[in-house]
This record gives sequence, structure tokens and C-alpha cells, in this order.
Amino acid sequence: MTVLASGSKGNSTIVASSHTRILVDAGLSCRELMKRMQMSGEDPSAIDAVLVTHEHQDHVQGVAVLARKLGVPVYFTEATHRAWMRWMMPHKRMTYADWLAQRKLDRNKQEELPGALSGGDEVSFPADSVKQVRGAEDPSELRANVEPERCSADEDLETETPGKRAEAGPSNPCALPRVEFFTAGNDFAIGDIAVTPFTIPHDAADPVGFVFESSGIRVGLATDLGYMPPNVKAALRKCDVLMLESNHDLEMLRDGPYPWSVKQRVMSRVGHLSNHAAAEFLEKNYDGYASYVVLAHLSECNNLPELARVGAERALRERMSLLANQLLLAEQDRPLAPICL
Repeated sequence: MTVLASGSKGNSTIVASSHTRILVDAGLSCRELMKRMQMSGEDPSAIDAVLVTHEHQDHVQGVAVLARKLGVPVYFTEATHRAWMRWMMPHKRMTYADWLAQRKLDRNKQEELPGALSGGDEVSFPADSVKQVRGAEDPSELRANVEPERCSADEDLETETPGKRAEAGPSNPCALPRVEFFTAGNDFAIGDIAVTPFTIPHDAADPVGFVFESSGIRVGLATDLGYMPPNVKAALRKCDVLMLESNHDLEMLRDGPYPWSVKQRVMSRVGHLSNHAAAEFLEKNYDGYASYVVLAHLSECNNLPELARVGAERALRERMSLLANQLLLAEQDRPLAPICL
């Protein structure tokens, strides 16, 4: 496993066997991802697929460009794919009156197409589309002030289907070489790597974590989750490498510069895992099986690497012989040295 980047500005990790290489998330630009791969001794042309955990920008920023450049399939859940496309598709800002007039025109043109807007439709806005306006971190801060946007009909969004290649262009920034869908709880395989996706609690359409297994080696990835539910604890058992979120220090977050609404979101059960929550899991529920534990998605504003490390080391003090003292911290600005088993 090679963590190319981890943090609020972008996340991406390579999980590889002898024959298959999978990129989990592409939250940096294509250029930066290629640079990080080269820094880590990874050959970008050897990537076989891209997996997406959820549609937030710090996990998908480079997905489309990188997938087209490498010619590889991208794996989503259907809900995540739809939310990603809504975020990617350009929206035209207009007044409410103009929106109503445009909706009537669209309805007349598309009245015989499935999924077309009906007369009883209410105005709605995808949370993730609103979330990106002016770079805000919290969608609720903007909803009241954002003018209604034109809501595309379902057909306009569903330009990608499993196994179908779409042509890229100004009107279709979502074009990918191939789209594959999976569902949380149902295993699938990419090459010789078995993939087990599991649901995580986060404020996204259908967020997932992953366990990868090949040749008897298990690698678990669980970041961007507000707490550790039983299904996540069960999924992460008997992992040889465990990548776990340790996002923020509670006191630093409470005293920090974020608006209170954002602080509430981060601390919520669909936000991010704190140092304390990560340490609590490692102390009470972690099985001590992993050769490496990687603390990931550390906040640059609301955390310090030393705080995350100390909390985890204290939690693991009774398990250090099993862990073999291999506690690592993923970084935002440079890749972590490859972990090989």
C-alpha cells in the first residue's frame, strides 16, 4: 500500500498485489497524482482501476482526467456516481422566474422521456453541488443564499453506464473510459484482488470503506467517518495493514477558526473521526492483528501529528508487541513510503 496523499486537500492511495494495482480515490489533480506516483516509484501506466469511496472533492478532484489519461475503469456505487456527476456538470445560475420558464421548455421537450420533470416537481438542489459554491465547507451555510439552479433531467446525468465508453468534451466532463458499479456489502474482484466495500457514516450520498485481500494479505481503509459503527469494526478485523482516520483534536477544533456550523458537522456522527475516537477504537475494539497501523486524514487546521500519534500510542501500549511498533502517519504534502508485506 502506498498513500499518495491524505488530508482535507486531497486523498489517494494505491493498493497493489503482484499482478493488480488499484488507485483508491483521486483527490488531487491528475498532474499532481502522476507526480506523487513517480515520487513513490509507482508506474502510472500499471494502474488497473480507480475506486471511489465517496463524491467529496478531496476524493474525486482528479478522477475524470486521470481515468481518461490512463484508460482505466472507475468503480462507484450508483448513488456516488450520480452525486459525482451532479458536482461535475456545469450549472447555469438563473433567477427563480427564469428557472420556472426554462423548466416548462424542458418539460415540453422531454415529456415522453423517462425521468423527465413533472408538473408536481419541487425545486431541489444536490447537497454536494451547493457544497462547492465559493469553496464553502458546510452546505447549510449557503443554501439560503444560493439562487436556484437549473435541475437537469435524469437522462442528462446518466451519460455513463456500466461497460459503456463516453466521449469527453465541454458538454460532458464526466466522460470516463468505463464505469463499473458496486454495492456496499457485496464483494467483487479486480484482477487478483478481492474487494469488500462496507458502509461508513459520513455526510455523502453512499460513502464506503474497503478491505482488500490477495494472497492471504488483508488491507483495510476506513476514513471519513463520524464514528465507528459495529459493521466497520467487524470489517476491519484481521487486517495486516489498517488505515484509520484520526482527523482532529477536539479541543483544537472547538477553539479553532471554523464557523460553529462547520465544527458541528465535523464532530457529528456523519463527520470525521477525532483522535480520541480513533484511540478509543484502537484500545477497545482493535484486534491487534495489523503489522502496520496508518493514521490518516489528519486536519491541518485542527490537529497536530504529535497529538494523533501520542493518542494512538497510548491506546496501543498493551498491543505494541503484536503491532511490532509500526504506527505511521499519512501526510498531505508528500507520499508515505510504500508498505510492503
